[in-house]
Order: sequence, then structure tokens, then C-alpha cells
Amino acid sequence: MTQFLDPTFYRSAADAAAAPAEELAYVAVFDRAAEQHDAIAVLDVNPASPEYGRVVGWSEVSGLGDELHHFGWNACSSALKHEGHDMTGLARRNLLVPGLRSSTIYVFDVQADPRDPRLVKTIDAGQLAAKAGYSRPHTLHCGPDGVFLTCLGGPPEDPDGPGGIALLDHATFDVVRAWETDRGPQHFHYDAWWHLNRNVLVSSEWGSPSMIEDGLVPELLLGGKYGHSLHFWDLAEGRHLRSVDLGAEQQMVLEVRPSHDPEATWGFVGVVISTADLSASVWRWFLDGSEWRVEKVITIPAEPADPALLPPLLQPFAAVPPLVTDIDLSVDDKFLYVSCWGTGELKQFDVSDPAHPVETGSVRLGGIAGRTPHPARPDLPLAGGPQMVEVSRDGRRVYFTNSLYGAWDDQFFPDGVGAWMAKLDADPAGGLRVDPAFFPQGEEFRGRRVHQIRLQGGDASSDSYCYR
Repeated sequence: MTQFLDPTFYRSAADAAAAPAEELAYVAVFDRAAEQHDAIAVLDVNPASPEYGRVVGWSEVSGLGDELHHFGWNACSSALKHEGHDMTGLARRNLLVPGLRSSTIYVFDVQADPRDPRLVKTIDAGQLAAKAGYSRPHTLHCGPDGVFLTCLGGPPEDPDGPGGIALLDHATFDVVRAWETDRGPQHFHYDAWWHLNRNVLVSSEWGSPSMIEDGLVPELLLGGKYGHSLHFWDLAEGRHLRSVDLGAEQQMVLEVRPSHDPEATWGFVGVVISTADLSASVWRWFLDGSEWRVEKVITIPAEPADPALLPPLLQPFAAVPPLVTDIDLSVDDKFLYVSCWGTGELKQFDVSDPAHPVETGSVRLGGIAGRTPHPARPDLPLAGGPQMVEVSRDGRRVYFTNSLYGAWDDQFFPDGVGAWMAKLDADPAGGLRVDPAFFPQGEEFRGRRVHQIRLQGGDASSDSYCYR
């Protein structure tokens, strides 16, 4: 039998960068009021198209109140490395879309008509709890044993923990089991990714469901109770190897972004806020001999602000924290993008030397105090700010949306967060420019808020590479 190979599976980052540019973007949209169905919106991102920057497809889920959040592809380039993975017919054809509040997982097929995702399977919260013992599914990646699905909570009888990783079958997407065999001291969960060639998985921490679902809890934050550790695991065995505590003042250790070079042994993780000074930060993990270490490499300070411009939560501090809620690493490992949702800034750093990042670009849109408008609508102050960020395979285009999480949106933007998405053009030598022709917003999203983005054919935050 001739083996099928999906053309969007790339053996190297260079192959990915040389592939045709994306023409569509898939965006998770949700109704905070839970009165309308959440959906996957399909946006035209081809600058030559007459529908550029418009929603050209819309597929709703069956439930209400799911709060679609992070989602991803059923398969990716790392499948080329997986031992025993049947490559016959395997394709990047399905989007797996969890509801963070409902714990329901929706599976869409986008192969038949990429502009019309078709809902083909629904995995209910009961299966996730019964088979894996988890709830509140958050992030997923195609891995060597199945689809790895990180979860913030435990089963219904113990929803606050511990969180962990559920394994889904590569072909059927049925929940198989919990991935961990020995979790050690790990309790909170958020994101996970790996160094395949080192057989190491890296995971991070946010908080348990009761700590996040109704908004940020100031007493827990100031008490250092949110997640502040990074964990290292044996990928094949699901066994905890090491925890590195960044310090209780470093609250909410979120997105992990390992190098795309499979021979490299470093990556970055973002920290939302320091209770010492309201700054945010980015830390580098790296292999030092036989030991994994972590060090802070970027600090982003809070910005003074008129208390009258701030939500009640921040008025006593007379300052806006950057609130680093997402980071993304370009496929060539040259640039790191850092979303400062609080100040409304997206920063670009040259990380050619990952131990010494250098800021090379910055764009401001929205922000708690600034409300910076988009060039397409200079009359429209924007709420929210750069949040979920996706980088194209060639690194020339950067997309982001403005909503963090329903209850948290409401705390930091009590007069409404709105719904909008932006695209930046990235200079290969460094620097960013807002594309004035791309600004889907408002009713383009039918009254929903916008969160995660996935690009057609894959993007910088959905692939690992194997170079073989």
C-alpha cells in the first residue's frame, strides 16, 4: 500500500516556512451569557481575496455555555516521529475544540470544505471524568501515545484537583486514560509540550476551577496561591521528574513554548504577574548537563495610570500590570511574541540568543487604560488587548484576538471587552506593523467574544518537528 503523507506535515521548520501561506484562520468564539451557541468562525486571511478580513464560515456547537477556549489539530508534524503511528490516511483534518466550562469536547472535520467545518463527534464531560478522572479541558497537542489534552480540574466529585493530562485516541478521539503514572507533587495544571528527542514533557500551572471560573480572586493572588512552578516529566512513562518553583510571587505560570529545533533543549514560559511589583515576565528553561533549570530572561514592568481609568480591582495600585497571557515562538526560533493583555501591547523579542532576548518591535491596541484604537477605526477606543497570538509558518504574519476568559474579561474591562482581531506584518529583520486592512470586529462575530486562533495548515504554536 502506498503510504499517504499529509502535505502539511513538515520534517523541518525550514520546510514549514517554505510552504504556501495560510488562506483561512479558524477562531473560537463564545457567548459569555450562554444564550447563543459558541462557534468556530472561519476568517479569510488571503490579502488578494475580496473577502479579506471577513468571516466566511460559521459552525456552531450543540451546547450552551461551553466557553470554547483553546483548541487544536488532531495531528501535526510531530506524527512523523511517533513510533508505531499509522501514517496511512493520517491528515490534519480535524479540529478538536474543548469547552472550558462545560468539559465537552467537539470534533470538527474541515477537510471536505475548509470554509464549512462539520461537527462530526461530541465527547461529553462524563467520558472525560470516567476514563481519565479530569474536567475543564484546556490545551491539546498531537503526541506519541495519542492526543494529549491538558485539564485544569479533577472529576465532578473533586473538581479542584488535581488537574492533569488526558490521552485521547489518535483515530477515534475517545478518551483512553489519564497520562500520568506518577504525578509527584504536581497539582495545578495549564499547558504542556515536549522535547521529543529528550523524552521530556514540560507542564505549567494556572489554578483549580474554583480559583478561576468566577474571576481572579485577589486574596489568593496576594497570598501566592495560584500556580508558580514548572514541571518536567518522563514523556514515555508519564512519570514526574522535577519541579522548579519560580517563587510564590510569580503568579500563574502559563504558556510553554519549546524550541522548534528538535535538537535544542530550551524553551520559554510566560508568567502573568508578580505580586512584588505587578510586573510580568518570561522565563527560559534549559538543560544544564543532566539537570533542567529555569531562569528569568524578560521582565515587563507595570505602567502608572490614573485610578479613574482603572477597574476597581486595580484602582488601589494606580498602575496597570502588563498581564502576560500568551507567548508564541516563531518557527525558526528567532522571534518571541509576548502578549501584554493589560497594557494592550504586543512585544517582539529577538531570541536568537535565548538567554539574552532583545526587544525589536512593539504594537499597542486596546489596553485597560490606553484603549488604543486600530488604524482602520481611529474613532473606536478598544477594550481588551493582544491576547491569544498565532504566528504564521513563515514568521511574516502575526494574528491575535482580544478576549482572555469570560469572567476575567468582566473584571478587568467592566464596561465590556468587545470582540476584535488584528493582524501584524513582521519584518524578518525585526519590527512590527499593524495591517490597516484587517480588522474583523463587533457584529462580524455575531455578538460573541473571540479567543483562540488556528491557521489553515498549521502555525508556530501547533507543531513540533523531527528532522528525519
